[in-house]
Parts: sequence; C-alpha cells; structure tokens
Amino acid sequence: MNLRAVLALFLLAACVAPPSAPSDIMISPDTAGLAVFPSGLRMDFGRAPGGVIAVLDRELGVHEVLGLSGCPAQIEMRLRWNDLVLTFTDERFAGWRETDASRGLVCRA
Repeated sequence: MNLRAVLALFLLAACVAPPSAPSDIMISPDTAGLAVFPSGLRMDFGRAPGGVIAVLDRELGVHEVLGLSGCPAQIEMRLRWNDLVLTFTDERFAGWRETDASRGLVCRA
C-alpha cells in the first residue's frame, strides 16, 4: 500500500464520530405537550416543529415519517419515535399519541 493510500485511510478513520453515550433524558407526554426530565424543560403544543423534532431525534434516535391517513386537514406531518407519535401543522407541534393515550390534535389511525 502506498503512502497516499495509508494517509487517506488514516484521515477517513479520524472523521468517524465516536459513539455517543446513552442519554439520561426522559421525554414524558402530558396534557400540555412533552415534559423533559430531569431538566424540567418542556416542549409544549404550539412550539415550532424544528425545535421539537431536533431534540427528539437527538435523544430518541431518528424519527420515522408516517402517512397522513385519518389525520385532520390541518396536520402536515406525523412522525414516530418508537411508541411516541407526534403530529404537526405547518407551523406548530399539535399533538401526541403513545400506546392508547393521546392529547392535542391527533390522527385517528
């Protein structure tokens, strides 16, 4: 292997991010939106979608996009992180569904 190839492999290896430590954050749905423990911070209904999605993607892993079948006309996006499904209008976080519980503006199915 020539020096350039070895150097290229070394540089590529340096670009790989180390695995992140498991998060101690817990997201808990409630009547007003989502509580974030142990920080005591909140992501309430009405918050801009980008802020909610970025936090959940970072803490729970990348979301899955769901279809809008059975959703009210205002819902523009429905995303899932494990059992937690959130709905969004174009400008705001509108509702959540987890297992058999839900709050806010949610889809029937």
